[in-house]
Amino acid sequence: MIRELHLADEAATLALGQRLGAVAQAGDVIALHGTLGAGKTCLARGFAAGADVIDLRSVNSPTFALWNIHPGRVVMHHVDLYRLGDADEIMALGLEEVVGLEGVCLIEWPSRAPDILPEDTLHVTLTADGDGRRARLEAHGERSVRYLEAVAP
Repeated sequence: MIRELHLADEAATLALGQRLGAVAQAGDVIALHGTLGAGKTCLARGFAAGADVIDLRSVNSPTFALWNIHPGRVVMHHVDLYRLGDADEIMALGLEEVVGLEGVCLIEWPSRAPDILPEDTLHVTLTADGDGRRARLEAHGERSVRYLEAVAP
């Protein structure tokens, strides 16, 4: 299932993230696709608000940390694979121990580790669209379909 949305501005991106975070459950995986500056971290901040992350100020791009863990109603693992170059570096993170199992995982630049994603993953692709963004949400299983239902018009 696929749903496409126009996001007029940053506030709309945050609001989409918040609606998604509100239905987050432990074991969910969200793959965030898009170029640098597409809004992946903005969406993650909104997601954190919806998932009742305790310290929203701590939700920022994990580009240099690679992996941030945010406690909340559901633990949010925010991962950025942009700087990793090969499978060995990705395996050294230990992601396979939490992806699809513990908390909810938001993974930026998932194309660098496609084998780590479970079959049931929500893929969110953000692209520029005029003055705003376009969000394409693609669900690949029962768990991820719940997210499309949360953003139904």
